[in-house]
Amino acid sequence: MADEKKQYGRAVRQRRHELGWSQEYLAAQASLHRTYVADIERGKRNVSLENIIKLTNALELTPGEFFSQYFPQEEGGEES
Repeated sequence: MADEKKQYGRAVRQRRHELGWSQEYLAAQASLHRTYVADIERGKRNVSLENIIKLTNALELTPGEFFSQYFPQEEGGEES
């Protein structure tokens, strides 16, 4: 599970950098605390579905767009 949390955190950081935003700005947009966002980006938090939705919407993507863009599936099929 730790690898998935780190991968999610890296994806959030990458998107935030693409937008040119600080952690503080993202946190404000998502109605979350800046230190919570920092912990997410370092893979230290197990993020709830509610907060995943808040973050992806704040990052100007739907959850589906976010995961398709930053977690593409391998060629050849779906995961089981």
